[in-house]
Amino acid sequence: MTLEEFKEWLKQFDADGDGRISRNELREALRRRGGWFTTWRSGRALRLADKDNSGFLDESEVENLIAFAQKDLGMKVSAW
Repeated sequence: MTLEEFKEWLKQFDADGDGRISRNELREALRRRGGWFTTWRSGRALRLADKDNSGFLDESEVENLIAFAQKDLGMKVSAW
């Protein structure tokens, strides 16, 4: 999937529409993808990707989440 496709996929889990992804929203994304240990993985992803420690992932932190998804979840995300 491309970077834009990843962002669009992630947006569908922004339940409150605030433009940020919470741990619960990320857990739901991982669950729907068929992942195991979604509570643990969503917490780990948030800790690694949330550089401002806000407890949410925003647009500026998506690249960090992609790095986690590629390394730890085996997702393939390309720039184009």
